[in-house]
Amino acid sequence: MNNRYPSVNLHQTFVPISRFNKGDAKKIFEEVDATGMKTVLKNNKPVCVLLSISKYEEMIEMIEDQLLLEEAERRMENATGEKRYSYEEVLEKLGIDEKDIENTEVEID
Repeated sequence: MNNRYPSVNLHQTFVPISRFNKGDAKKIFEEVDATGMKTVLKNNKPVCVLLSISKYEEMIEMIEDQLLLEEAERRMENATGEKRYSYEEVLEKLGIDEKDIENTEVEID
């Protein structure tokens, strides 16, 4: 499997909700921070997933990348002999460089 997207053994992420009731929340959150995620069980059934901020951001970035890829593929399929520009040509045409892009904040609705 691709190292960027390692597989997760969900059984290793399980934490019973009773640990919260016993006052272990701080320790559970530390585990989430260390491992990236925990799956909370209630009556031996998964009821929610706790994600670290870094894991959440990683997942959002993956979703955004996939949506951009799908849009690019759709546009390529619908292109009808129009001139195509390379990434570098677009940057040059717009008068921007990589640093401009890196320093741009994007708001997602």
